[in-house]
Amino acid sequence: MLSEKIQNAINRQINAELYSSYLYVAMAMYFESVDMSGAAKWMNSQAQEELVHADKFMKYVNERDGRVILDAIEKPAVEWKSVQNTFEAALEHERKVSSLINDLVTLAREESDHMTDNFLQWYVAEQVEEEASVGEVVRKLKLIGDSGGGRFMIDNELGQRIFNPAANSGE
Repeated sequence: MLSEKIQNAINRQINAELYSSYLYVAMAMYFESVDMSGAAKWMNSQAQEELVHADKFMKYVNERDGRVILDAIEKPAVEWKSVQNTFEAALEHERKVSSLINDLVTLAREESDHMTDNFLQWYVAEQVEEEASVGEVVRKLKLIGDSGGGRFMIDNELGQRIFNPAANSGE
């Protein structure tokens, strides 16, 4: 059974994961508005992945006889200065999520909740991948600068991303 402290912290993380999905949908809609359909597809895939993360947390809470309490989701931004700026914001967001996961691990260890600590290790590894993935896009966007051809090429590359729920669930 989860302690109240761990349950409350995980419920906050569930909200953060749902917000992440909401944010990435907003970014996808921004990309659609600036004719970057590949980037929009990439962000929509990212949004779906965040829903899988939230679902995994919810199932864990239920498996440990806890109670999932959903809260209001904060409204995300809807405008960004550029494609690069949008991905930089996504990278900053992923770094924030990494910090939240690290805080959960610290709490689980403080509470001697080894099961939760073990469960969270999947998220620790996932955040390394998340930051690396978005960071790679940011680096590529910096390389191409204002090149229309480069932007076209990276949009095509981003559009190749395919969301695979089974691969992203960690099961």
